[in-house]
Amino acid sequence: MSEIEQQPVAAGRVELKGKAATNVRWYIFVVVFLLVVINMVDRTALSIAMPSIAAEFSLGPAMQGLILSSFFWSYALMQIPGGMLIDRFGARSVITVSTLGWGIFQTIAGFTTGGISLLLTRIGLGAAEAPLFPAGAKLNSIWLSKRERARGAVFMDSGAPLGAAIGGVLISWLILTLGSWRLAFIVAGLVTILLGWLAWRYLRDNPSTHPGINATEMDIINEVGQPKSEATESEPTEILRRSIVSLVAGRAGWAMINFGLLTWGPSYLAQARNFNLKEMGGATFVIFLAGMLGSLASGFVADKMVAAGFKRSVVYKLLLGITGLGVAATFIALPHVSSPVAAVALLSATLFLLYFGSLYWSLPSILAPKSRVGVIGGTMNFAGSVSGIIVPILTGFILQWTGGSYGTVLGFFAGCAVVYVIATLTI
Repeated sequence: MSEIEQQPVAAGRVELKGKAATNVRWYIFVVVFLLVVINMVDRTALSIAMPSIAAEFSLGPAMQGLILSSFFWSYALMQIPGGMLIDRFGARSVITVSTLGWGIFQTIAGFTTGGISLLLTRIGLGAAEAPLFPAGAKLNSIWLSKRERARGAVFMDSGAPLGAAIGGVLISWLILTLGSWRLAFIVAGLVTILLGWLAWRYLRDNPSTHPGINATEMDIINEVGQPKSEATESEPTEILRRSIVSLVAGRAGWAMINFGLLTWGPSYLAQARNFNLKEMGGATFVIFLAGMLGSLASGFVADKMVAAGFKRSVVYKLLLGITGLGVAATFIALPHVSSPVAAVALLSATLFLLYFGSLYWSLPSILAPKSRVGVIGGTMNFAGSVSGIIVPILTGFILQWTGGSYGTVLGFFAGCAVVYVIATLTI
């Protein structure tokens, strides 16, 4: 039996007598959501600015791919250590230091003078951003009841496509308004540093220590007052090796597509579809906004199906399998579309379906004991990060070897979608 099946989820709303419950747990995730948004704005800023930077620094496709990939070198390297730090020191401290760090590196990037110095700032940015998602998974296990964790996971992860969408418009607008990609990077970095202060002010590692929470909300978090038939049973005490392998492979396949589009998507629009900077920013916004909607829809649909009596394992595998195959189909269709509007519509459908993969972020808190959620989340994200290292470089070389054939790249992404589906079905 799948490990997912071993952790039943209650349907319906908890009714508790007495004082109305506060909603601090959801405000916690609003803060995490905002951090994920700015995380992705800072991360995608380089992709938006790359055509301008490549012209200024005389960078070829292979070097562009290397710089785009460099973020993930340190991002991957710090995933498992970051998860261990989260389990040791708590999500609040790690998130605060992480946010301040990546804000500083984003600011420094605005002062670089060539490809090598820019690459070094991307390495620093990757190391600093690494702990955020595993820390969010840790907060998910601490602050939410098991029946709420799917919603918490997809809400957190929906900030990623929204950040990419906003980043496309915002960075394009800042570059056009300020007349400089450098000033755009500096502004983004300073805003990030301010959010680091917000994280320290509001986040807590233990719900009982938060000044805004009341006893009724604590009972909801601890699942007090639920009938035994609806209450979650015991916490998992171990996680099967097979589940870890499948989790890693599935996340890697998903991330090859996600980071491939994140790093090379704007260049595809500019080079294959002849979009100017303004059009590219607008199209990126629409495409990644569709991803956010897909992320939110995944949590809503999953909750409805579980409430209707479907097993959690059936729900996850059905949703992720169908949407993953849909992603493969859009990549196969895209080279045959000539209209720029139709291409943006297809890419929007791709991101909508792809971000049903946000459900993956509920898996560490479902499959692993609380003491290991951070490191399991880090391991899962490590797999995605390694994909983030590989795919920008590989895409750059594919384009260089094929004389700029994005059709070959899209076929490769379709293959990654198939790997994602097969691995997910074996969790």
